[in-house]
Amino acid sequence: MSSSSPSRLLRPSVLPILQWLPTYQKNWFRFDLVAGLTLAAYAIPVALAYSSLAGLPSQVGLYCYMLGAIAYAVFGTSKQLATGPTSAISILVGVSLATLVPNDPPRYLAMASLTAVLVAGICLLAWIFKVSQVVNFISEPILTGFKAGAALQIASTQLPKLFGVKGGGHNFFERIWDLLHHLGEIHFPTFWVGAIGLVLLLLGDHFLPKQPISLLVVIASIVLMTITHLPDQGVKVVGEIPQGFPLFGLPEWSFSDLNNLFPLALACFLLSYIEGISTARSFAIKHGYTISAEQELLAIGAANLAAGLGQGFPLAGGLSQSAVNEKAGAKTPLAIVVTACIIGLVLLFFTGLFRNLPDAILAAIVLVAVKGLINIPELKHLQKVSRLEFRIASLALVGVLLFGVLKGILLAAIASILLLIRGVAHPTTAILGRVEGTDQFSDVERHPENETIPGVLIYRVNGPILYFNVENIQQDLFRCLRQQENPVRCIIFDLSSSPGVDTPGARWFDNLYQQLTVQNITLKLVNYSGRVCDRLRAEGLESKLGSFDRTSTISSILAEFMSKNG
Repeated sequence: MSSSSPSRLLRPSVLPILQWLPTYQKNWFRFDLVAGLTLAAYAIPVALAYSSLAGLPSQVGLYCYMLGAIAYAVFGTSKQLATGPTSAISILVGVSLATLVPNDPPRYLAMASLTAVLVAGICLLAWIFKVSQVVNFISEPILTGFKAGAALQIASTQLPKLFGVKGGGHNFFERIWDLLHHLGEIHFPTFWVGAIGLVLLLLGDHFLPKQPISLLVVIASIVLMTITHLPDQGVKVVGEIPQGFPLFGLPEWSFSDLNNLFPLALACFLLSYIEGISTARSFAIKHGYTISAEQELLAIGAANLAAGLGQGFPLAGGLSQSAVNEKAGAKTPLAIVVTACIIGLVLLFFTGLFRNLPDAILAAIVLVAVKGLINIPELKHLQKVSRLEFRIASLALVGVLLFGVLKGILLAAIASILLLIRGVAHPTTAILGRVEGTDQFSDVERHPENETIPGVLIYRVNGPILYFNVENIQQDLFRCLRQQENPVRCIIFDLSSSPGVDTPGARWFDNLYQQLTVQNITLKLVNYSGRVCDRLRAEGLESKLGSFDRTSTISSILAEFMSKNG
Protein backbone atom coordinates (compact mmCIF):
# COMPACT_ATOMS: atom_id res chain seq x y z
CA MET A 1 0.00 0.00 0.00
CA SER A 2 1.25 3.50 -0.81
CA SER A 3 2.85 5.45 2.04
CA SER A 4 0.48 8.33 1.28
CA SER A 5 -2.69 6.21 1.31
CA PRO A 6 -5.67 7.30 3.44
CA SER A 7 -5.22 4.35 5.81
CA ARG A 8 -1.80 5.68 6.78
CA LEU A 9 -3.42 8.86 8.03
CA LEU A 10 -5.67 6.89 10.38
CA ARG A 11 -3.00 4.76 12.03
CA PRO A 12 -2.33 5.50 15.73
CA SER A 13 1.32 6.13 14.87
CA VAL A 14 0.19 9.08 12.76
CA LEU A 15 -2.17 10.25 15.51
CA PRO A 16 0.00 9.98 18.65
CA ILE A 17 -2.86 11.36 20.75
CA LEU A 18 -4.50 7.94 20.34
CA GLN A 19 -1.48 6.44 22.09
CA TRP A 20 -0.90 8.79 25.04
CA LEU A 21 -4.45 9.93 25.84
CA PRO A 22 -5.92 6.44 26.64
CA THR A 23 -3.03 5.79 29.04
CA TYR A 24 -3.17 9.23 30.65
CA GLN A 25 -2.67 9.10 34.44
CA LYS A 26 -4.83 11.28 36.69
CA ASN A 27 -1.90 12.43 38.81
CA TRP A 28 -0.34 14.00 35.69
CA PHE A 29 -3.17 16.50 35.31
CA ARG A 30 -2.06 18.87 38.06
CA PHE A 31 1.38 19.10 36.43
CA ASP A 32 -0.10 19.72 32.99
CA LEU A 33 -2.54 22.27 34.41
CA VAL A 34 0.18 24.27 36.16
CA ALA A 35 2.42 24.07 33.07
CA GLY A 36 -0.43 25.18 30.80
CA LEU A 37 -1.26 28.17 33.00
CA THR A 38 2.41 29.13 33.27
CA LEU A 39 2.91 28.86 29.52
CA ALA A 40 -0.20 30.97 28.90
CA ALA A 41 1.21 33.68 31.17
CA TYR A 42 4.37 33.66 29.05
CA ALA A 43 2.69 33.21 25.68
CA ILE A 44 0.10 35.97 25.76
CA PRO A 45 2.46 38.97 25.94
CA VAL A 46 4.98 37.27 23.64
CA ALA A 47 2.27 36.52 21.08
CA LEU A 48 1.25 40.18 21.07
CA ALA A 49 4.89 41.23 20.65
CA TYR A 50 5.65 38.80 17.85
CA SER A 51 2.52 39.83 15.96
CA SER A 52 3.85 43.37 15.95
CA LEU A 53 7.24 42.07 14.85
CA ALA A 54 5.59 40.34 11.89
CA GLY A 55 3.70 43.52 11.00
CA LEU A 56 0.32 41.96 11.86
CA PRO A 57 -2.55 42.87 14.23
CA SER A 58 -1.91 41.91 17.85
CA GLN A 59 -4.58 39.21 18.04
CA VAL A 60 -3.00 37.20 15.21
CA GLY A 61 -0.26 35.89 17.48
CA LEU A 62 -2.90 34.67 19.94
CA TYR A 63 -4.66 32.81 17.10
CA CYS A 64 -1.37 31.08 16.26
CA TYR A 65 -0.72 29.93 19.81
CA MET A 66 -4.27 28.66 20.31
CA LEU A 67 -4.73 26.83 17.02
CA GLY A 68 -1.16 25.57 16.65
CA ALA A 69 -1.17 24.07 20.15
CA ILE A 70 -4.33 22.05 19.55
CA ALA A 71 -3.10 20.72 16.20
CA TYR A 72 0.32 19.80 17.57
CA ALA A 73 -1.21 18.01 20.57
CA VAL A 74 -3.02 15.69 18.13
CA PHE A 75 -0.12 14.95 15.79
CA GLY A 76 3.08 15.65 17.78
CA THR A 77 5.35 13.15 19.49
CA SER A 78 7.01 15.48 22.00
CA LYS A 79 5.56 15.76 25.48
CA GLN A 80 6.97 19.23 26.19
CA LEU A 81 7.23 21.01 22.83
CA ALA A 82 5.11 24.18 22.64
CA THR A 83 4.22 25.63 19.25
CA GLY A 84 3.63 29.28 18.49
CA PRO A 85 5.16 32.33 16.82
CA THR A 86 8.93 32.65 17.17
CA SER A 87 11.11 35.72 16.92
CA ALA A 88 13.06 34.54 13.86
CA ILE A 89 9.99 33.52 11.86
CA SER A 90 8.14 36.70 12.86
CA ILE A 91 10.90 38.95 11.58
CA LEU A 92 11.23 36.75 8.48
CA VAL A 93 7.53 37.22 7.70
CA GLY A 94 7.64 40.92 8.53
CA VAL A 95 10.58 41.93 6.36
CA SER A 96 9.52 39.70 3.46
CA LEU A 97 5.86 40.71 3.24
CA ALA A 98 6.65 44.39 3.77
CA THR A 99 8.14 44.47 0.26
CA LEU A 100 5.66 42.05 -1.32
CA VAL A 101 2.47 43.63 0.04
CA PRO A 102 3.06 47.29 0.97
CA ASN A 103 0.22 49.49 2.31
CA ASP A 104 -2.53 46.85 2.11
CA PRO A 105 -3.23 45.40 5.61
CA PRO A 106 -6.04 42.97 4.60
CA ARG A 107 -3.98 41.48 1.79
CA TYR A 108 -0.89 41.48 4.01
CA LEU A 109 -2.74 39.31 6.53
CA ALA A 110 -4.03 37.04 3.76
CA MET A 111 -0.50 36.53 2.41
CA ALA A 112 0.83 35.78 5.90
CA SER A 113 -1.86 33.14 6.37
CA LEU A 114 -1.25 31.73 2.90
CA THR A 115 2.44 31.41 3.78
CA ALA A 116 1.50 29.26 6.78
CA VAL A 117 -0.63 27.05 4.51
CA LEU A 118 2.30 26.74 2.10
CA VAL A 119 4.57 25.72 4.99
CA ALA A 120 2.02 23.04 5.85
CA GLY A 121 2.07 21.83 2.24
CA ILE A 122 5.87 21.60 2.23
CA CYS A 123 5.76 19.67 5.52
CA LEU A 124 3.20 17.25 4.07
CA LEU A 125 5.31 16.60 0.98
CA ALA A 126 8.40 16.11 3.12
CA TRP A 127 6.44 13.63 5.28
CA ILE A 128 5.05 11.70 2.29
CA PHE A 129 8.48 11.35 0.68
CA LYS A 130 10.25 10.71 4.01
CA VAL A 131 12.81 13.47 3.64
CA SER A 132 12.99 14.49 7.28
CA GLN A 133 16.78 14.13 7.21
CA VAL A 134 17.22 16.67 4.40
CA VAL A 135 17.06 19.58 6.83
CA ASN A 136 20.05 18.10 8.67
CA PHE A 137 22.20 19.49 5.86
CA ILE A 138 21.96 22.76 7.77
CA SER A 139 24.56 22.27 10.47
CA GLU A 140 24.48 23.56 14.03
CA PRO A 141 27.38 26.00 13.45
CA ILE A 142 25.43 27.51 10.56
CA LEU A 143 22.37 27.88 12.78
CA THR A 144 24.48 29.45 15.51
CA GLY A 145 25.60 32.20 13.15
CA PHE A 146 22.17 32.56 11.59
CA LYS A 147 20.39 32.92 14.94
CA ALA A 148 22.87 35.52 16.15
CA GLY A 149 22.38 37.52 12.95
CA ALA A 150 18.60 37.18 13.18
CA ALA A 151 18.68 38.37 16.80
CA LEU A 152 20.62 41.49 15.83
CA GLN A 153 18.25 42.11 12.91
CA ILE A 154 15.26 41.79 15.22
CA ALA A 155 16.86 44.11 17.77
CA SER A 156 17.47 46.74 15.10
CA THR A 157 13.73 46.76 14.29
CA GLN A 158 12.70 47.11 17.95
CA LEU A 159 15.13 49.75 19.18
CA PRO A 160 13.29 52.62 17.41
CA LYS A 161 10.08 51.59 19.22
CA LEU A 162 11.97 51.55 22.50
CA PHE A 163 13.31 55.07 21.91
CA GLY A 164 10.05 56.37 20.49
CA VAL A 165 11.57 57.41 17.15
CA LYS A 166 10.74 56.54 13.56
CA GLY A 167 12.72 53.59 12.22
CA GLY A 168 14.13 53.15 8.73
CA GLY A 169 16.60 51.17 6.61
CA HIS A 170 16.52 47.83 4.79
CA ASN A 171 19.18 45.94 6.73
CA PHE A 172 20.80 45.94 10.16
CA PHE A 173 23.50 48.50 9.34
CA GLU A 174 21.09 50.93 7.68
CA ARG A 175 18.68 50.66 10.62
CA ILE A 176 21.39 51.32 13.21
CA TRP A 177 22.74 54.24 11.17
CA ASP A 178 19.24 55.69 10.88
CA LEU A 179 18.67 55.24 14.63
CA LEU A 180 21.90 57.08 15.45
CA HIS A 181 20.78 59.98 13.28
CA HIS A 182 17.47 60.22 15.17
CA LEU A 183 18.78 59.88 18.72
CA GLY A 184 18.26 63.59 19.20
CA GLU A 185 14.53 63.01 18.66
CA ILE A 186 14.09 60.50 21.51
CA HIS A 187 10.58 60.56 22.98
CA PHE A 188 11.54 60.37 26.65
CA PRO A 189 8.16 59.24 28.09
CA THR A 190 8.23 56.27 25.68
CA PHE A 191 11.91 55.61 26.39
CA TRP A 192 11.47 55.53 30.16
CA VAL A 193 8.47 53.20 29.95
CA GLY A 194 10.38 50.83 27.67
CA ALA A 195 13.68 51.10 29.56
CA ILE A 196 12.13 50.37 32.95
CA GLY A 197 10.22 47.46 31.45
CA LEU A 198 13.42 46.16 29.83
CA VAL A 199 15.34 46.33 33.12
CA LEU A 200 12.54 44.52 35.00
CA LEU A 201 12.39 41.81 32.33
CA LEU A 202 16.16 41.28 32.42
CA LEU A 203 16.21 41.12 36.22
CA GLY A 204 13.30 38.69 36.22
CA ASP A 205 14.92 36.55 33.53
CA HIS A 206 18.07 36.33 35.64
CA PHE A 207 16.72 35.95 39.17
CA LEU A 208 13.23 34.47 38.60
CA PRO A 209 13.53 32.47 35.36
CA LYS A 210 10.55 30.22 36.15
CA GLN A 211 8.12 33.05 36.91
CA PRO A 212 5.83 34.79 34.35
CA ILE A 213 7.70 38.08 34.69
CA SER A 214 6.69 39.24 31.21
CA LEU A 215 2.99 39.00 32.12
CA LEU A 216 3.58 40.89 35.37
CA VAL A 217 5.44 43.64 33.48
CA VAL A 218 2.61 43.80 30.94
CA ILE A 219 -0.01 44.12 33.69
CA ALA A 220 2.03 46.78 35.52
CA SER A 221 2.50 48.80 32.32
CA ILE A 222 -1.21 48.63 31.48
CA VAL A 223 -2.08 49.87 34.99
CA LEU A 224 0.51 52.64 34.65
CA MET A 225 -0.91 53.78 31.30
CA THR A 226 -4.46 53.66 32.66
CA ILE A 227 -3.88 55.79 35.79
CA THR A 228 -1.49 58.32 34.26
CA HIS A 229 -1.55 60.75 31.34
CA LEU A 230 1.26 58.98 29.48
CA PRO A 231 -0.98 58.14 26.47
CA ASP A 232 -1.74 61.86 26.15
CA GLN A 233 1.99 62.55 26.09
CA GLY A 234 2.42 60.44 22.96
CA VAL A 235 3.30 56.98 24.37
CA LYS A 236 1.88 54.61 21.75
CA VAL A 237 -0.31 51.71 22.86
CA VAL A 238 -1.64 48.57 21.19
CA GLY A 239 -5.21 49.85 20.99
CA GLU A 240 -8.37 47.82 20.58
CA ILE A 241 -7.94 44.07 20.06
CA PRO A 242 -10.99 42.37 18.47
CA GLN A 243 -12.78 39.87 20.65
CA GLY A 244 -13.72 36.36 19.56
CA PHE A 245 -12.26 33.55 17.54
CA PRO A 246 -10.90 34.05 14.01
CA LEU A 247 -12.89 33.33 10.88
CA PHE A 248 -11.74 30.05 9.34
CA GLY A 249 -11.08 29.47 5.67
CA LEU A 250 -8.43 29.37 2.98
CA PRO A 251 -7.04 32.86 2.21
CA GLU A 252 -7.67 34.22 -1.27
CA TRP A 253 -4.80 33.32 -3.51
CA SER A 254 -3.52 33.09 -7.05
CA PHE A 255 -0.72 31.11 -8.67
CA SER A 256 1.42 34.24 -8.77
CA ASP A 257 0.98 34.53 -4.98
CA LEU A 258 2.24 30.97 -4.57
CA ASN A 259 5.25 31.76 -6.74
CA ASN A 260 6.06 34.92 -4.77
CA LEU A 261 5.58 33.32 -1.36
CA PHE A 262 7.32 29.98 -1.97
CA PRO A 263 10.88 31.15 -1.02
CA LEU A 264 9.49 32.66 2.19
CA ALA A 265 7.51 29.49 2.97
CA LEU A 266 10.57 27.31 2.33
CA ALA A 267 12.68 29.43 4.67
CA CYS A 268 9.95 29.31 7.34
CA PHE A 269 9.73 25.53 6.92
CA LEU A 270 13.47 25.12 7.46
CA LEU A 271 13.44 27.36 10.53
CA SER A 272 10.31 25.78 11.94
CA TYR A 273 11.34 22.16 11.55
CA ILE A 274 14.96 22.59 12.57
CA GLU A 275 14.16 24.52 15.73
CA GLY A 276 11.23 22.23 16.55
CA ILE A 277 13.04 18.93 16.07
CA SER A 278 16.15 20.15 17.92
CA THR A 279 14.07 21.27 20.89
CA ALA A 280 11.93 18.12 20.88
CA ARG A 281 15.01 15.87 20.79
CA SER A 282 16.67 17.67 23.70
CA PHE A 283 13.60 17.21 25.93
CA ALA A 284 13.12 13.61 24.80
CA ILE A 285 16.70 12.76 25.81
CA LYS A 286 16.29 14.55 29.13
CA HIS A 287 13.07 12.75 30.04
CA GLY A 288 13.92 9.35 28.56
CA TYR A 289 11.49 8.88 25.68
CA THR A 290 11.73 8.91 21.89
CA ILE A 291 10.28 11.15 19.23
CA SER A 292 9.70 10.54 15.53
CA ALA A 293 11.51 12.99 13.25
CA GLU A 294 9.22 11.99 10.40
CA GLN A 295 6.05 12.41 12.48
CA GLU A 296 7.22 15.85 13.61
CA LEU A 297 7.03 16.96 9.98
CA LEU A 298 3.34 16.08 9.98
CA ALA A 299 2.80 17.72 13.38
CA ILE A 300 4.47 21.02 12.43
CA GLY A 301 2.57 20.94 9.15
CA ALA A 302 -0.74 20.42 10.96
CA ALA A 303 0.03 23.30 13.35
CA ASN A 304 0.84 25.63 10.45
CA LEU A 305 -2.25 24.54 8.53
CA ALA A 306 -4.45 25.30 11.54
CA ALA A 307 -2.79 28.70 11.92
CA GLY A 308 -3.06 29.50 8.19
CA LEU A 309 -6.74 28.60 8.02
CA GLY A 310 -7.38 30.63 11.18
CA GLN A 311 -5.89 33.98 10.07
CA GLY A 312 -2.50 33.22 11.58
CA PHE A 313 1.03 33.13 10.22
CA PRO A 314 3.84 30.52 10.20
CA LEU A 315 4.78 29.11 13.58
CA ALA A 316 7.23 26.64 15.08
CA GLY A 317 8.01 24.60 18.15
CA GLY A 318 10.02 27.37 19.78
CA LEU A 319 12.83 26.78 22.25
CA SER A 320 11.88 29.54 24.69
CA GLN A 321 8.18 28.67 25.05
CA SER A 322 8.98 24.96 25.20
CA ALA A 323 11.52 25.59 27.95
CA VAL A 324 8.84 27.44 29.93
CA ASN A 325 6.46 24.51 29.43
CA GLU A 326 9.06 21.91 30.43
CA LYS A 327 10.32 23.79 33.49
CA ALA A 328 6.74 24.22 34.71
CA GLY A 329 6.40 20.43 34.82
CA ALA A 330 4.49 19.45 31.65
CA LYS A 331 3.95 15.68 31.46
CA THR A 332 2.00 15.43 28.16
CA PRO A 333 0.76 17.59 25.27
CA LEU A 334 -2.35 18.25 27.37
CA ALA A 335 -0.37 21.12 28.90
CA ILE A 336 -0.39 23.09 25.64
CA VAL A 337 -4.10 22.29 25.22
CA VAL A 338 -4.65 24.00 28.59
CA THR A 339 -2.67 26.98 27.25
CA ALA A 340 -4.88 27.04 24.14
CA CYS A 341 -8.01 27.07 26.32
CA ILE A 342 -6.69 29.99 28.41
CA ILE A 343 -5.86 31.97 25.28
CA GLY A 344 -9.31 31.14 23.91
CA LEU A 345 -10.89 32.61 27.04
CA VAL A 346 -8.75 35.74 26.67
CA LEU A 347 -9.88 36.13 23.05
CA LEU A 348 -13.53 35.71 24.03
CA PHE A 349 -13.69 37.93 27.10
CA PHE A 350 -10.49 39.78 28.04
CA THR A 351 -8.89 41.39 24.97
CA GLY A 352 -10.04 44.80 26.17
CA LEU A 353 -7.61 44.55 29.09
CA PHE A 354 -4.68 44.89 26.68
CA ARG A 355 -5.89 48.09 25.00
CA ASN A 356 -3.44 50.27 26.96
CA LEU A 357 -0.41 48.01 26.54
CA PRO A 358 2.53 50.24 25.42
CA ASP A 359 4.33 49.36 22.18
CA ALA A 360 7.62 50.04 23.99
CA ILE A 361 6.90 47.17 26.42
CA LEU A 362 6.29 44.81 23.51
CA ALA A 363 9.62 45.93 22.04
CA ALA A 364 11.31 45.22 25.39
CA ILE A 365 9.75 41.74 25.51
CA VAL A 366 11.09 40.98 22.03
CA LEU A 367 14.58 42.26 22.90
CA VAL A 368 14.76 40.05 25.98
CA ALA A 369 13.40 37.06 24.09
CA VAL A 370 15.94 37.29 21.25
CA LYS A 371 19.02 37.80 23.43
CA GLY A 372 19.07 34.04 23.95
CA LEU A 373 19.61 33.58 20.21
CA ILE A 374 23.12 35.05 20.49
CA ASN A 375 25.26 32.19 21.78
CA ILE A 376 28.65 33.81 22.42
CA PRO A 377 30.14 30.76 24.23
CA GLU A 378 29.31 28.53 21.25
CA LEU A 379 30.91 31.00 18.81
CA LYS A 380 34.05 31.09 20.97
CA HIS A 381 34.07 27.30 21.10
CA LEU A 382 33.84 27.07 17.30
CA GLN A 383 36.67 29.57 16.93
CA LYS A 384 38.80 27.42 19.23
CA VAL A 385 38.08 23.94 17.83
CA SER A 386 37.25 24.57 14.15
CA ARG A 387 38.25 27.75 12.34
CA LEU A 388 36.43 26.58 9.22
CA GLU A 389 33.10 26.11 11.00
CA PHE A 390 33.60 29.43 12.79
CA ARG A 391 34.09 31.18 9.45
CA ILE A 392 30.94 29.54 8.08
CA ALA A 393 28.98 30.61 11.18
CA SER A 394 30.34 34.13 10.75
CA LEU A 395 29.33 34.08 7.10
CA ALA A 396 25.77 33.18 8.09
CA LEU A 397 25.73 35.95 10.70
CA VAL A 398 27.04 38.63 8.36
CA GLY A 399 24.80 37.37 5.54
CA VAL A 400 21.71 37.91 7.68
CA LEU A 401 22.88 41.39 8.72
CA LEU A 402 23.67 42.46 5.15
CA PHE A 403 20.97 40.75 3.10
CA GLY A 404 18.15 40.16 5.57
CA VAL A 405 16.73 37.11 7.29
CA LEU A 406 15.20 35.41 4.23
CA LYS A 407 18.33 35.64 2.08
CA GLY A 408 20.42 34.98 5.16
CA ILE A 409 18.87 31.59 5.86
CA LEU A 410 19.13 30.64 2.18
CA LEU A 411 22.78 31.65 2.29
CA ALA A 412 23.17 29.55 5.46
CA ALA A 413 21.62 26.56 3.71
CA ILE A 414 23.94 26.92 0.72
CA ALA A 415 26.93 27.33 3.03
CA SER A 416 25.97 24.14 4.89
CA ILE A 417 25.77 22.14 1.68
CA LEU A 418 29.05 23.59 0.40
CA LEU A 419 30.69 22.70 3.72
CA LEU A 420 29.41 19.13 3.38
CA ILE A 421 30.58 18.86 -0.23
CA ARG A 422 33.98 20.28 0.70
CA GLY A 423 34.39 17.64 3.39
CA VAL A 424 33.57 14.84 0.95
CA ALA A 425 35.67 16.35 -1.84
CA HIS A 426 38.71 16.60 0.43
CA PRO A 427 38.49 13.54 2.70
CA THR A 428 41.09 13.05 5.38
CA THR A 429 43.60 10.30 4.73
CA ALA A 430 46.09 8.35 6.81
CA ILE A 431 49.24 6.27 6.43
CA LEU A 432 48.94 3.24 8.69
CA GLY A 433 51.51 1.37 10.74
CA ARG A 434 51.37 -1.78 12.86
CA VAL A 435 50.56 -1.29 16.53
CA GLU A 436 53.46 -2.91 18.38
CA GLY A 437 52.85 -6.51 19.36
CA THR A 438 49.51 -6.78 17.55
CA ASP A 439 47.97 -7.33 14.12
CA GLN A 440 46.20 -3.94 14.38
CA PHE A 441 47.06 -0.91 12.24
CA SER A 442 46.48 2.77 12.97
CA ASP A 443 47.45 6.28 11.84
CA VAL A 444 51.22 6.82 11.95
CA GLU A 445 50.86 10.58 12.26
CA ARG A 446 48.81 10.20 15.45
CA HIS A 447 50.93 7.33 16.72
CA PRO A 448 54.54 7.76 15.55
CA GLU A 449 55.60 4.69 17.54
CA ASN A 450 53.71 2.44 15.10
CA GLU A 451 55.87 0.12 13.00
CA THR A 452 56.13 0.87 9.28
CA ILE A 453 57.32 -1.72 6.79
CA PRO A 454 60.02 -0.59 4.31
CA GLY A 455 58.78 -0.80 0.73
CA VAL A 456 55.10 -0.90 1.75
CA LEU A 457 52.66 2.00 1.98
CA ILE A 458 49.42 1.25 3.85
CA TYR A 459 47.00 3.99 2.87
CA ARG A 460 43.46 4.76 4.07
CA VAL A 461 40.83 7.25 2.91
CA ASN A 462 38.34 8.35 5.57
CA GLY A 463 35.32 8.79 3.33
CA PRO A 464 33.60 7.57 0.18
CA ILE A 465 35.51 7.47 -3.10
CA LEU A 466 33.47 9.40 -5.64
CA TYR A 467 33.77 11.04 -9.01
CA PHE A 468 34.47 14.50 -7.59
CA ASN A 469 37.12 13.55 -5.02
CA VAL A 470 39.25 10.92 -6.77
CA GLU A 471 41.56 13.58 -8.20
CA ASN A 472 42.24 14.97 -4.71
CA ILE A 473 42.77 11.45 -3.35
CA GLN A 474 45.22 10.64 -6.13
CA GLN A 475 47.23 13.81 -5.52
CA ASP A 476 47.44 12.99 -1.82
CA LEU A 477 48.41 9.37 -2.46
CA PHE A 478 51.24 10.29 -4.83
CA ARG A 479 52.41 13.00 -2.41
CA CYS A 480 52.67 10.30 0.27
CA LEU A 481 54.60 8.07 -2.16
CA ARG A 482 57.14 10.82 -2.82
CA GLN A 483 57.68 11.37 0.91
CA GLN A 484 58.62 7.75 1.65
CA GLU A 485 62.28 7.19 2.58
CA ASN A 486 62.44 3.81 0.84
CA PRO A 487 61.16 2.99 -2.66
CA VAL A 488 57.62 1.68 -2.40
CA ARG A 489 56.95 -1.70 -4.00
CA CYS A 490 53.44 -2.34 -2.64
CA ILE A 491 50.49 -0.10 -1.79
CA ILE A 492 47.84 -1.61 0.46
CA PHE A 493 44.69 0.47 0.09
CA ASP A 494 42.57 0.09 3.24
CA LEU A 495 38.87 0.63 2.42
CA SER A 496 37.52 0.09 5.94
CA SER A 497 36.62 3.80 6.23
CA SER A 498 35.18 4.10 2.72
CA PRO A 499 31.45 3.28 2.91
CA GLY A 500 30.87 3.76 -0.78
CA VAL A 501 32.54 3.80 -4.20
CA ASP A 502 30.72 5.00 -7.32
CA THR A 503 31.44 3.89 -10.89
CA PRO A 504 34.02 6.64 -11.64
CA GLY A 505 35.65 5.86 -8.29
CA ALA A 506 35.91 2.16 -9.14
CA ARG A 507 37.32 2.99 -12.57
CA TRP A 508 39.86 5.26 -10.90
CA PHE A 509 41.28 2.17 -9.16
CA ASP A 510 41.73 0.59 -12.60
CA ASN A 511 43.57 3.70 -13.79
CA LEU A 512 45.64 3.77 -10.59
CA TYR A 513 46.55 0.10 -11.09
CA GLN A 514 47.86 0.85 -14.58
CA GLN A 515 49.91 3.86 -13.39
CA LEU A 516 51.46 1.88 -10.54
CA THR A 517 52.18 -1.16 -12.72
CA VAL A 518 54.37 1.02 -14.95
CA GLN A 519 56.33 1.96 -11.80
CA ASN A 520 56.59 -1.71 -10.75
CA ILE A 521 54.35 -1.09 -7.72
CA THR A 522 51.76 -3.67 -6.64
CA LEU A 523 48.29 -2.44 -5.64
CA LYS A 524 46.19 -4.38 -3.14
CA LEU A 525 42.74 -3.55 -1.78
CA VAL A 526 41.57 -4.73 1.63
CA ASN A 527 38.77 -4.31 4.20
CA TYR A 528 36.11 -3.42 1.65
CA SER A 529 32.40 -3.72 2.37
CA GLY A 530 30.18 -6.05 0.34
CA ARG A 531 28.65 -3.18 -1.62
CA VAL A 532 32.07 -1.71 -2.45
CA CYS A 533 33.32 -5.16 -3.43
CA ASP A 534 30.38 -5.63 -5.83
CA ARG A 535 31.13 -2.30 -7.53
CA LEU A 536 34.83 -3.13 -7.92
CA ARG A 537 34.02 -6.55 -9.38
CA ALA A 538 31.55 -4.98 -11.80
CA GLU A 539 34.45 -2.96 -13.23
CA GLY A 540 36.60 -6.09 -13.72
CA LEU A 541 39.18 -5.21 -11.07
CA GLU A 542 39.32 -8.70 -9.57
CA SER A 543 41.08 -10.02 -12.67
CA LYS A 544 43.81 -7.38 -12.27
CA LEU A 545 44.22 -7.00 -8.50
CA GLY A 546 43.66 -10.65 -7.57
CA SER A 547 40.74 -12.38 -5.89
CA PHE A 548 38.70 -10.28 -3.50
CA ASP A 549 38.89 -12.64 -0.57
CA ARG A 550 36.82 -11.57 2.42
CA THR A 551 39.33 -13.25 4.75
CA SER A 552 42.18 -11.14 3.38
CA THR A 553 43.72 -8.71 5.91
CA ILE A 554 46.52 -6.18 5.96
CA SER A 555 48.64 -8.67 7.91
CA SER A 556 48.05 -11.46 5.39
CA ILE A 557 48.92 -9.22 2.45
CA LEU A 558 52.07 -8.06 4.26
CA ALA A 559 53.06 -11.67 4.94
CA GLU A 560 52.59 -12.53 1.26
CA PHE A 561 54.65 -9.51 0.20
CA MET A 562 57.46 -10.32 2.64
CA SER A 563 57.62 -13.95 1.48
CA LYS A 564 58.01 -12.84 -2.14
CA ASN A 565 60.46 -10.02 -1.46
CA GLY A 566 62.50 -11.49 1.34
